[in-house]
Amino acid sequence: MTNATGFARRAVLADRLRTSGLATDAALVAGGALFTAAMAQVEVPMWPVPITGQTLAVVLVGATLGARRGMLALLVYAVAGLAGAPFFADMQGGLQALALPSFGYVIGFVPAAGLIGWLARRNWDRKVGRATVAMLLASAIPFVTGLPYLAVALGALGLPNDLQSVLSAGLYPFIVGGVAKALIAAGVLPLAWKLVGRR
Repeated sequence: MTNATGFARRAVLADRLRTSGLATDAALVAGGALFTAAMAQVEVPMWPVPITGQTLAVVLVGATLGARRGMLALLVYAVAGLAGAPFFADMQGGLQALALPSFGYVIGFVPAAGLIGWLARRNWDRKVGRATVAMLLASAIPFVTGLPYLAVALGALGLPNDLQSVLSAGLYPFIVGGVAKALIAAGVLPLAWKLVGRR
């Protein structure tokens, strides 16, 4: 079912490309992984978890590509990084990244992209209000996997890993930045839709 312009009613931004097919999807997935890798290098060094541009990349990639391609892009990002590509923060890569206290957040990027992609298919990325809610929801998902992973990693290092210590290390420093990144994405995507609509 298509609308008057010939596009699928539940389209995401990537569906507005003039070409479609397997090659286009593969290029979009690869582009999403590379964009996330680049944003991982936008970093405020902190330990045990750095502040990076990754979460902004995750919501933008997921919303732009949709759930399936977005999840694949973040899965490619994670697998390529573990295979040795310098995709993670501070140009790190390889299986040793599994020992990083922050790796649990990378795991959470995949479902986060899936959620925002699913919401984008339902037009949650076209108005600032709903886009803000969608971005905040998706931005929260990496903490669901990141915080337990961080607790285990800190414990393995012989460091305090009680609830308060984990929240202080892995949640509280990221609230303001996370909200700011969600607001940026919530402003960029509706603007992109307006620009696309004028073409």
